[in-house]
Amino acid sequence: MVKSMVGKTVGSLGDYLREQRVAAQLSLRQLADQAGVSNPYLSQIERGLRKPSAEVLQQIAKALRISAEQVYVRAGILDSDSERGGSVEAVVMADTRLTERQKRSLLDVYASFLALNNRVADDAETQGEI
Repeated sequence: MVKSMVGKTVGSLGDYLREQRVAAQLSLRQLADQAGVSNPYLSQIERGLRKPSAEVLQQIAKALRISAEQVYVRAGILDSDSERGGSVEAVVMADTRLTERQKRSLLDVYASFLALNNRVADDAETQGEI
């Protein structure tokens, strides 16, 4: 079940990137060169066979001149309906000085703080304090 979900996300990401590349009138080879990735790797991403890292997605977005945040949403890295968290998540994911594991850890801590604050607010509302 989880594997099919990942495949679905990657597939839609690949379709999206292909559409953006065609709209930008770039060949696969041109985009690969501009993004600094290999032609076969980019082809595999577009076909949904590979799930690229946030850094690779950022490079591709830059080469396509589109928002890295939108690409992250398509890749399932960012939540599209995040209320206040979108900008924090985007900044963390775009920071090339952090490893993937560090980024995930920071976002996990951030999400736990938001969940805790929501629970505290819900408890206060339930008890009539708000």
